[in-house]
Amino acid sequence: MPDSLTLNFHYAPKNLRDRIAYSFIRFLRLGADVLFSKRYGHRAVVLETVAAVPGMVGGALQHFRSLRRMKSDHGWIHTLLDEAENERQHLMTFIHIAKPSQFERVLVLFVQIIFYNAYFLLYLISSRTAHRVVGYLEEEAVHSYSEYLAGVENGTYANVPAPETAITYWKLASDARLRDVIIAVRADECLHRDVNHGFANELDRFVR
Repeated sequence: MPDSLTLNFHYAPKNLRDRIAYSFIRFLRLGADVLFSKRYGHRAVVLETVAAVPGMVGGALQHFRSLRRMKSDHGWIHTLLDEAENERQHLMTFIHIAKPSQFERVLVLFVQIIFYNAYFLLYLISSRTAHRVVGYLEEEAVHSYSEYLAGVENGTYANVPAPETAITYWKLASDARLRDVIIAVRADECLHRDVNHGFANELDRFVR
């Protein structure tokens, strides 16, 4: 797998499960394009609401699997729960920046309900495919944040001051701006992408 600084990495689908996972994420990307177009701050709010689900679901199910089998989880639980918390911090940050409307807050509620249940069932059926879905979701996140960053750098979007919650969480400079936040968030998404593709690859080799 690439290191977390490889921005343009794409895991080419190698089997039917991979193709299904990739097609699902491309479908979600199409929906986001229709709803939010170039409003990347609002897109980030919905994206991070979805992205915060898999780590919590996967961490909980891996926890119960470890209890049932009375075997070590080899660090998966901690990694997945850290991912969930990191994505939640992304959401808390972009709520301050985008200030979602009431409609968008309701949309987030419905999207989270649907995605949580769908991902929970998918993880029970095929944890390999579930991690591949997240890997592809994070690929799209990296792409979206790169476009958002380019828009900030060319003046399309205002380079507003970073919210205090972002300065504290990422230990940014006190005068940090939106550009600094996007770079930090994008680096997180690169890491989540690599970790989840790595988990999927491991599950392809070993039956857990």
